[in-house]
Amino acid sequence: MAKNNKVVNVASYLKEMARVQPYKRAVVCPAGRDKNGRIAYAHLTFRQLDRESDCLARGMDKVGITRGTRTILMVKPSFEFFALIFAFFKIGAVPVVVDPGMGIGRMLNCLHESKSEALIGIPPAHILRMIAPKYFRTVKVWITVGKRWFWGGYTLEDICRLPWEPYTMTKTSRDETAAILFTTGSTGPAKGAVYTHGNFDAQLRHIKSYLGLSTDEIDLSTFPLFALFWPALGITSVIPDMDPTKPALVDPEKIIEPIINHGVTNMFASPALLNRVGTYGKEKGIKLPSLKRVISAGAPVPPSVIEKFAAMLCGDAEIHTPYGATEAVPVISITSNEILSETRKLSEQGYGTCIGRPLQGIEVRIIKITDDPIAEWSETLVVPSGEIGEITVKGDLVTRQYFEKPMADAIAKIKEGNQIWHRMGDLGWMDKKGRIWFCGRKSHRVTTKNGTLYTIPCEAIFNNHPRIFRSALVGIGPPLKQIPVICIEIEHTDDGRNKRELKKELFELARSNELTKDIKTILFHKSFPVDIRHNSKIFREKLAIWAEKNS
Repeated sequence: MAKNNKVVNVASYLKEMARVQPYKRAVVCPAGRDKNGRIAYAHLTFRQLDRESDCLARGMDKVGITRGTRTILMVKPSFEFFALIFAFFKIGAVPVVVDPGMGIGRMLNCLHESKSEALIGIPPAHILRMIAPKYFRTVKVWITVGKRWFWGGYTLEDICRLPWEPYTMTKTSRDETAAILFTTGSTGPAKGAVYTHGNFDAQLRHIKSYLGLSTDEIDLSTFPLFALFWPALGITSVIPDMDPTKPALVDPEKIIEPIINHGVTNMFASPALLNRVGTYGKEKGIKLPSLKRVISAGAPVPPSVIEKFAAMLCGDAEIHTPYGATEAVPVISITSNEILSETRKLSEQGYGTCIGRPLQGIEVRIIKITDDPIAEWSETLVVPSGEIGEITVKGDLVTRQYFEKPMADAIAKIKEGNQIWHRMGDLGWMDKKGRIWFCGRKSHRVTTKNGTLYTIPCEAIFNNHPRIFRSALVGIGPPLKQIPVICIEIEHTDDGRNKRELKKELFELARSNELTKDIKTILFHKSFPVDIRHNSKIFREKLAIWAEKNS
């Protein structure tokens, strides 16, 4: 494939914002509380953030972090996080970002696979490097953000080259690697998606266009990676007082407080955070009149959670639930009004979860289900409208490859000339209105002698029972001869009595629906194994092993 040599560097967006609105707040962080609990804030203007990233770029360049240097970045949401991200882009260096919520073991494997040459991190990151040195063998430069202890190397203060001088931004091309972002690995092995400057540039344009964003917005940034978009778009980013790796445990008051204090207009929230804050807000009768939109992604968002949080919104404010993956996001979206007024009741009948329509400029096709690689794109792959298949996407924000994973590329990427279709690994179908309905992961489908069962539609039938918190369909046995098993987690407030009667009612539900009539085994599970970050993605592979032992 011919390289696209057009100069694109996403740091140029910050440069432009520093020029046109130098004194506007770019990033706002909590700076402590007084004895009465009142919170104080510190901020950097766009001019300050641009200059700070210049100073860091000069220093990083000086100590060996140069164009193309892969560098592990393990820094909490802070002024330093924002300044470092734009310093990387200005240099043309490549930050490697891994979600710590995936667990230490998986995270270490990802860091090892990245073959990074430098590490910039807070003290716990360096302690991890000392405890498990074999995973960091390629790292030659290490920089501590905060207090350096016994491990040597530089501190961020050491490398921040003062006084400020303009840093000449590297003329990176559209196809040049800008970052490596690892998937969470919640539904398979974690892989490093290679983001180019062109990918990031496209994401910025699509997000701005789809959401109708302006520089008058103020964002509450509860997810670090999403937060990097806002300064580039001239939007003030407010960092909340929370641990971003544990959204399900967030203190709702510490989310509501900055929204009210700063007149936040835009907010990104994981489903777990949305649920926790929405539950609290509904109980207390809290309203958030400044919020114009809420974006929730990262895991499926139940309509009940949307309904709770929507009760806090005013006027025509809506909740957007964009669909995508680390490799391609956002590609499809739907808003709360359409979910609550129309698609919710269809989902409860087993249609799947409606994830909406493709964003402008993004192509989505549903193709025949296969676990085999597909080398070349053909329209013969596409299934008829209304038929379930694998969701595939194409567009300028879609990443083209994984970092040094040719087998994963073969499974997930389909070539069409110079363009790439990404196979999402998700199953779904398209309705007559052009909306996509998500039916579960391809790897979670259950193939029986009577046909294929899909997780989301089948589980919806059981989830209609008032005593059920959630259910999970798994298969036991070899492909094409699997026995379908539905695992049940009852509501946590339920006393668990009369399970025999409950099982009888669930079997009646199953028999009454064409989707679930072949399910003859129901097992009760105390608490499903789920992902750490969202508490929503069920580890069905683990449940299947458990079900085989207990059926």
